[in-house]
Amino acid sequence: MKKRRNASPVITVRAAPGAPHRAILTFGPLVFRAAIGRSGLTARKREGDGRTPIATMKLLGGYHAGTVPASALRLVRTRADTGWCDQPASPAYNRPVRLPFRASHERLMRDDGIYDLVIVIDWNITSRSRNRGSAVFFHLARPDFSGTAGCIAIAPAAMRVLLPHLRTGVRLVVRG
Repeated sequence: MKKRRNASPVITVRAAPGAPHRAILTFGPLVFRAAIGRSGLTARKREGDGRTPIATMKLLGGYHAGTVPASALRLVRTRADTGWCDQPASPAYNRPVRLPFRASHERLMRDDGIYDLVIVIDWNITSRSRNRGSAVFFHLARPDFSGTAGCIAIAPAAMRVLLPHLRTGVRLVVRG
């Protein structure tokens, strides 16, 4: 009889009743409130649509703005020149960039704190297509859990609970 390998842990995100940007995130027995794209979910993600892609995406690594959190994920300290290109015409589209950067980009060091811990998920990264969406991250939610530009966001306390269990390759599944 063959031994079955332990499956990689899965984070599941589902829309919550009510506003289209509300969601529920589960990890094993843990359940957390989450924010998703301001326009809800989509199976056809496009750049700037404000929707979160319905997909299975692996965690790749991330960035942190403070003390290095306990995690098996590779987390790089965010600096003032850390950015992410969101310009579809750029060769650096959906890639980290060093600021200043001529093409449109996001600054990962932000005053609102939502990127104090940001996990890069494999949406349109390993198999990249223009206009399919960029900077779709797993990060910290605003206090009011308002909608994101397409990311998945949870409360800082919830992220502190999850982070020690996360490693490269853990799957984040967004269900429609």
